[in-house]
Amino acid sequence: MKAFIIHRYGKKEQLHLHEIAEPVVKENDVLIQVYSASVNLLDSKIKNGEFKLILPYKMPLVSGHDVAGVIIKTGAKVSHFKVGDEVYARPADHHIGTFAELIAINEADVALKPQKLTWEEAASIPLVALTAWQALVEKANLKKGQKVFIQAGSGGVGTIAIQLAKYIGATVATTTGTANVAWVKALGADVVIDYKTEDFETILRDYDVVLNSQDTQTLEKSLRILKPGGKLISISGPPDPAFAKEFRLGWPLKIVMGLLSSGVRRKAKRLGVDYSFLFMRAEGSQLSKITALIDAGFINPVVDKVFPFEKTNEALTYVESGRAKGKVVIKVI
Repeated sequence: MKAFIIHRYGKKEQLHLHEIAEPVVKENDVLIQVYSASVNLLDSKIKNGEFKLILPYKMPLVSGHDVAGVIIKTGAKVSHFKVGDEVYARPADHHIGTFAELIAINEADVALKPQKLTWEEAASIPLVALTAWQALVEKANLKKGQKVFIQAGSGGVGTIAIQLAKYIGATVATTTGTANVAWVKALGADVVIDYKTEDFETILRDYDVVLNSQDTQTLEKSLRILKPGGKLISISGPPDPAFAKEFRLGWPLKIVMGLLSSGVRRKAKRLGVDYSFLFMRAEGSQLSKITALIDAGFINPVVDKVFPFEKTNEALTYVESGRAKGKVVIKVI
């Protein structure tokens, strides 16, 4: 099969298209013929080596974290899926590789594809929707009537998180550039702040939840807009000791994670709010719940551009540029 391979870590490295052996299908795996895959900033960060301490992948590595396709083979113990099922997934860490014609994924990480979506739309969903779900539903326990600040409302996670928060019944504030203000309001945001001309810290007060995806300065400002007892969940760092424990990292990395987040955690404690770091995980059961919301019309995908498979490097470059509105997708079939 054809697949895009990373040979070594490095910011200047590109993905290389090669013919490689088909994946081995284990007893709990389904073999998926890839129709579409989407590109995430995580793909770039792994290629650059930013996560090699906590995700030490062996090279060469097939990249890619989102897939939509058809099951063409099942392992001996697979019980929830059959050949011919149309599915989508975010493969588990250490089992990624969606920039390929085929991928084997544990059935626990797979869900049936939303019926109303195209292959490209379906591929755009798993990683960002699971991130939004795990941040807002699982960690924040967001409730109807609460106020949530979702940064970067026109980004991949932001576009889905806004819709999920509105489904829950929360009041949503977000940031975006001047050109996207009306567009983000149309997604459902109640308060849209133009980060080019406005400072959200002077506008927002007494928020229950913040979903942080930006830099340290933005994170620290976000802590100050929370009400006492409020929660800030960050998907851009710094990692905290709870994350190190969840990932079962060795004691040296636990110490490092503690030091990296010590300043932010001290500031959060002083303000009477909670800080936590989220590195999303694959979860087929949660993805099935998201499928139901999509088919019911509560969440809609936002796809910016679709690239042909052979232009996967160009798609990754476009994501790295930060210009995408929503998601960037690769069409394999």
